[in-house]
Amino acid sequence: MPINQQQLLQILPNAGLQAGVFVPALNIAMTRYSINTRLRIAGFIAQVGHESGQLRYVRELGGDSYLAKYDTGQLALRLGNTSEADGDGQLYRGRGLIQVTGRANYEACGEALGLDLLGQPQLLEQPDHAAMSAAWFWDRANLNVLADKGDFLMITRRINGGTNGLADRQALYQRALEVLP
Repeated sequence: MPINQQQLLQILPNAGLQAGVFVPALNIAMTRYSINTRLRIAGFIAQVGHESGQLRYVRELGGDSYLAKYDTGQLALRLGNTSEADGDGQLYRGRGLIQVTGRANYEACGEALGLDLLGQPQLLEQPDHAAMSAAWFWDRANLNVLADKGDFLMITRRINGGTNGLADRQALYQRALEVLP
């Protein structure tokens, strides 16, 4: 069940011209990872819509001091970054439509997609890879199962690690459910 540009703009009205750029990439990615039912597509589009600022950002915003949180300490280790303040936090910042973050996730995503993301992390900023990395993450976190159950809160927790932006995510989800047949 592919999504078209008009539907995507109804769900993510602030996407503007980016909707046309991402529709083909999203459809290819959703097909590859069986994001192919109304509940799955609604959940996926709502989450990537929130994480990417309605398709406007495929690279995590933030300066050196903000991204330093990914460089050292427990968060850095959990993300598979090196323990030194060597720039891993900046290099492997959130990218793609779902904001894949950290050396370990870049490595796993790169292996799955056949890309050298450790050497060229900026590849996740290209529309096709931005969409495919999001669908890969969705699949890796087993989110189709949660989408089938309508467990949107747990989907949010698996993607975000908490419930940041929950109201916006839920609003996008409700809009997607209204738009999708």
